[in-house]
Amino acid sequence: MATSSKKIVSGDDYDIESEDESEIELELADVTFEELQRARADGSAMVYRKSNAEKKGGRANKNRPMEMSSKKPVGRFREVVQVPKRVVCDPRFESLCGNLDVDGFKKRYSFLYENELPAEKEKLEKQMKKARNPEVKNELKDHINQIDKELKFATKKNTEKDILVKHKLKEREAARKGKQPYYLEKL
Repeated sequence: MATSSKKIVSGDDYDIESEDESEIELELADVTFEELQRARADGSAMVYRKSNAEKKGGRANKNRPMEMSSKKPVGRFREVVQVPKRVVCDPRFESLCGNLDVDGFKKRYSFLYENELPAEKEKLEKQMKKARNPEVKNELKDHINQIDKELKFATKKNTEKDILVKHKLKEREAARKGKQPYYLEKL
């Protein structure tokens, strides 16, 4: 006699299950919609939903990385999309703005070296005489020294420029007379 692995369900077992289901359906038919909502809010309906949530392999937090199965092999070469690097440009140094005209700059801002910086230096010296706090005095002294350096540098540049202009004029005159011009080395 051959035995099969299939289990035959008897008719009595089927009848018991169907009776249980029909009793549950009758009980649920009497329950109002409001009571069903309360039951869901209490968490009694979570038993049915829990199985779906467990199947979903999501993250506990959106900032966490995904959990990958250790059984699934990971590709050796992943495609990484590089975000284009933001190019920071300063319009002062763009070629579209043109080159710096040093002579024009000095002419336009010469009032700073002639009027503003000396006046500011005098004002700071007066403040330094009135100041009692040694820290404030040191700050004012440093600021005055900085202004002195700027003024000395500006006067030095002006004298160098005047000497170069005079030399160029002399060489042009000599070239007109037929002499060989002497070109200074650029420093």
